[in-house]
Amino acid sequence: MTSEERRAFGARVAGLREARGLTQKQLAAEIGRTASWLSQVERGIQPVNRLDVLRLLADGLGVSVQELRADAPAQEPTDGPAVELPNDLDQARLVISGHAVPEVLLLDATEPGPTSLEEIQRAVDRVWELTHANEFAELSALLGPLVPRIERAARTAPPSERGRAWGLLSRTYQALSSAFVRQGEADAAWVAADRAIRAAEQSGNTLDVFASVFRLSQAFVRLKHLDQAEHSATTALNALERHYAQAAAAPEALSVMGALHLALALIHARAGDRPRAREEMKRAREVAGRLGEDRNDFNLEFGPTNVEIQAVSIAVELGDAGEAIEVGTELDTSALSLERRARLKMDLGRAYAQRRQVGEALGSLLAAEELSPDLVHTHVAARDTIRELLLLAGRTAPPELKELADRADARP
Repeated sequence: MTSEERRAFGARVAGLREARGLTQKQLAAEIGRTASWLSQVERGIQPVNRLDVLRLLADGLGVSVQELRADAPAQEPTDGPAVELPNDLDQARLVISGHAVPEVLLLDATEPGPTSLEEIQRAVDRVWELTHANEFAELSALLGPLVPRIERAARTAPPSERGRAWGLLSRTYQALSSAFVRQGEADAAWVAADRAIRAAEQSGNTLDVFASVFRLSQAFVRLKHLDQAEHSATTALNALERHYAQAAAAPEALSVMGALHLALALIHARAGDRPRAREEMKRAREVAGRLGEDRNDFNLEFGPTNVEIQAVSIAVELGDAGEAIEVGTELDTSALSLERRARLKMDLGRAYAQRRQVGEALGSLLAAEELSPDLVHTHVAARDTIRELLLLAGRTAPPELKELADRADARP
């Protein structure tokens, strides 16, 4: 669907819904979706390309699929799999809803499977590109066939290549866990992180295990299980620090150690424990100093710049808006991923909102939206901030703020 087609389709959905006398909330509940998802469909932001989702929506509106969308097939195709792209991470959730490749369990493990690890490596690199860019619909479509393929490769590749295949599988599940966290799908993030840990163990790359534990701690934070988040991050970090106490740590190890310190800083900030959050930020800065450069080991993007981005987020969590603004406005994030740059702008918007500076907050949020619309439209903190700004501004709210609230489904 082009953007114009999405808007036309959304307007048709809205018209049919209103004709039935349903609110967005009522229709969304009837079809098992969220009001936010339906709002984005009606505004032409969220595409509906899968036939099963289209049929579900048509049933909820009391019309045929063809009446809702004239180019839709009259019935499910029977001569092959559907080619439509899934919405968000729907297909990715299906991938982790059971064993990825049950038939692999019945194969002779000594029988090599047709695979090219070089091609898989390129696909996994693309997975992380999409994850960092918050392109979740395309990510989900890619992972559907890719995960079973890597699962098979990890079990059937020649012994000399099997460790690498398991490592690629771990990093794929790590990306999936990261994406699920950003979409608020914490239960799925937990499953994906756990599978990443197991695959990393099979790969023989110990640091991949610890990077996967970092993803697990993020899932626990999203679930608001702060005790589990702290336990997983602390036990991993303690093991790493004991191991490297008598040995020089490689840059890759420093990246993982630093990321775990940042995870603990966020956990303590969410718990309202200011001293411990500050202490973990101090330790993260020390590790970044030892590293001496911005790196992207295990797609953690750890380094001096990312530490300061996280410092902005921690300051916002602790209510220290002035500090967040002072640190954040001086950062050069041009070398980091789009997601990291957008996250900084979003957190600056939150900081300005804490200081009741509506114009500055709106400007930061719009800048974040320009970089990554999905981040602003789906992130709980961003949407809460938009609602807060609307309440602060009241009748004087600028049109740009109202339009942003509509795009993010963030009206009070």
